[in-house]
Amino acid sequence: MNTEKVLLGALAGFATGALLGIFFAPQKGTDLRKKISDSSRDYASDLKDKFNNFVDSLNDKFASAKDEANNLVDEGKSTVNQAKNEIKSGAQKAGLSTSGVNY
Repeated sequence: MNTEKVLLGALAGFATGALLGIFFAPQKGTDLRKKISDSSRDYASDLKDKFNNFVDSLNDKFASAKDEANNLVDEGKSTVNQAKNEIKSGAQKAGLSTSGVNY
């Protein structure tokens, strides 16, 4: 038998048992509805908090990646400018004219 099916069946049985336990517990209908409502509200609040934490985490990672990309671009520009200056300097030392050349 497939392990996933067994696990799914066990979870479904657990959920069904929990619901039946709640519905057949000796409580008034109003108390039961309040208990279900409170549990639902708590679950929704927890889910909302987890979602917000997930979104915040994604935003932080995006900002970090953006900063890193900007730093890499700045380093690349600096390296290109340094190479241009070295080429100009080498050309001048060799006695070559650099006029009319855009670096």
